Formats: sequence, structure tokens, C-alpha cells
Amino acid sequence: MLMKNETSVQYFYILPFSGETKIQPFIFTTFFLIYLVGVLVNSSIITVICLEVQLHKPMYLFICNLSIVDICYTSVIVPKLLNMLLSGNYIVSFAQCYTQLYFFTVVPTAEGILLFIMAYDRYVAICIPLHYHQIINQRNCILIIIGNWTAAFLNSLLYVIAALNMSSCHSNIIHQFFCDVKSLTRTTCTTTQMFFMLTVIEMFLLVFIPLMCTLISYVKIFSVIFKMKSKESQTKAFSTCSSHITIITIYYGTGLIGYFIPPKSGVLES
Repeated sequence: MLMKNETSVQYFYILPFSGETKIQPFIFTTFFLIYLVGVLVNSSIITVICLEVQLHKPMYLFICNLSIVDICYTSVIVPKLLNMLLSGNYIVSFAQCYTQLYFFTVVPTAEGILLFIMAYDRYVAICIPLHYHQIINQRNCILIIIGNWTAAFLNSLLYVIAALNMSSCHSNIIHQFFCDVKSLTRTTCTTTQMFFMLTVIEMFLLVFIPLMCTLISYVKIFSVIFKMKSKESQTKAFSTCSSHITIITIYYGTGLIGYFIPPKSGVLES
């Protein structure tokens, strides 16, 4: 499996989990149930929002898109993982691996921007409610959603092209249960300047700026909420933001743990 010289990689060997193969049926069942529940719940949310006319509002349009993102997130990873666990075949072709990387890059990009858009939506609704329907109207919402997904697909295309220019020579073994950029860069012997610069720019434009804008939005939101004289109004305002804050915390928290904190064990990392 190890490649000492720079060669053209034909396939990758996925090592998702260490340990006894006896527990793989349990792992398969667990991931299958989690995936099934996630798809059913998010599909139900999308169906209810689409069918209920009263929910045809900007906030619910963004929630509907967030559910689509969540379905795509798991669908990019889990079905292939389930297939590997069921068949015992952990070999993934070069094309399959980079296709998975492409779509896996699309989804978090779209979600990160969408979470900021939802924060801005709450900011306008609470801080400048009189201008809400003028700023967050149907036309603007559609343009925002189209722009979000277009930016995500184009960004992912540039990122994968840059990743393809890297030379694989260390190993074709991926210590992860899917093809992500962190695992793939561990198989390369050279990281191109284009890839490095693109990564830095992406982190700044698609992670740092949306996060900072989201935090600024909530600072302004909370400053307005605390000035409200009615406890009922404060409670209502907090309730409209609590779920979104929870999602943001989970999203950025897991990203921080997964990509910035060094692993303590070699189960999923080499």
C-alpha cells in the first residue's frame, strides 16, 4: 500500500475504524439508524414548510435550505460508509474519492454562509423590524439562496482542482471514514502554493468573516433584547434565536475539534 516514489494513484484504501470486525454490524446499524432518522426528520421539515402556506416566509425558507444541507451532508458520507461496512470492500477509486471531496466541500461552504444569512435575518427582524419586509423580501431571498449555492459549487470546484495538482507519494491509505481534505493531504508529498493560498483565503472568507459577522449580529440583537421593557417580548426574541445559536455552536464546535485540535489517538488519523 505504501508508495515510496511519486506515482499516479489509482485508488485509495479507507481505514474507517480500528478494532475487532465483530463490532462492525453494530457500527453499521448505528450509522444506518442515525442516517435514516436524520433524512426522515429533515425531509419532514422540508415537506411541512413546502405544503403549509403560512410558513412561506424568509425564515422558514432558510430553515428549509438548512434541512437540505443537512441531508446532503450525511448523504455525501454515510451511504458509502454503509456500503463499505456491509461489503467489506474499503477500496475507493481516485475518481470516487475526489468526487466525494468535491461535494463534501460544497456542503459546509453552503451551510456556513447560510448560518450567517439566518443570523442576519434575525438581526433585521429584531433590530430594524420596520424595514424587514423591504430588506428580506421574496426576491432577495431567492437571489441569496441561488448565490449561496453557486458560490459553494464554484468554491468547491476551485478547491478540488488545486487538490488534484498535489502529488501523492506517501501512501494511499486514508485513516478516516470518508475522503476529506485533511486525510488526503496526509497522502501527498508536495502541497502546491496554489492549494495553500486557496486554503488560507477560504478560511478567511468562508469561516472567519461569516463567523465574525454572525457574532456581531448577535451582539447587536442581544443589546436590543436587553433594552426591551417587556419580559414577554424578551422571551419571544430569545426563543427565535436559541435554536440558531445552538446550531452555530455545534457547527463551528465540531469543525474546530475535527480540523484544528490534534488527535490523541490513531483510530481515525495517521
